Amino acid sequence: MADLIVLLGPPGAGKGTQAKVLSQDLGLAHISSGDLFRDHLQRKTELGILAQGYMQRGDLVPDDVTISMIRDRMSNPDCAKGAILDGFPRTVPQAQALDAWLADSKLGAVRKAPYIKVSEKALVERLSGRWSCRAAGHVYHEKFNPPKQSGKCDLDGSELYQREDDKAETVKNRIRVYFEQTTPLIEYYRRKGVLAEIDGEKPIAEVTEELLASVKNK
Repeated sequence: MADLIVLLGPPGAGKGTQAKVLSQDLGLAHISSGDLFRDHLQRKTELGILAQGYMQRGDLVPDDVTISMIRDRMSNPDCAKGAILDGFPRTVPQAQALDAWLADSKLGAVRKAPYIKVSEKALVERLSGRWSCRAAGHVYHEKFNPPKQSGKCDLDGSELYQREDDKAETVKNRIRVYFEQTTPLIEYYRRKGVLAEIDGEKPIAEVTEELLASVKNK
């Protein structure tokens, strides 16, 4: 049976950073739905083109598109031991579809669903201040990690720009959509007895410590 962990939390909660730490510590594959979407966009696959319009508006990609990407990724050999799902599922129907597929595939069930909690105000501040360099995508933040020279990447000197999904209005929409559509998912996993709530506004190291403790507590 595969060891499946679903990492929950709104955009800007730090799921990606924490998922990488958990992946290394537990020896499980890290599957980021955001990375999957970007990969499909870059390769201009049919699924990627379909997802592009939704992502640019900050809306959730339809379930059937997302599930197709996840199922394809989880069929890879590196997921044989298990995986940490980062950014998926985001709705109850997605969670139900995941559960059904795991059962059909004899992979088991979601063992733990840590939820990184962060206030809406903190999320807007974190996300709307992000800028990326055009050459290699190095990320900066106006408050937490500013470049030495305004508008230029420290590493390659390329222009810094703000992605559409990091602009203030899109950020607010992303957060609103998340809480509207994902709050029921928190209760779904709570009822299953696998939810673990983590304070995501603590220092990163403390969040990591709490997360590791929650997933190792079987």
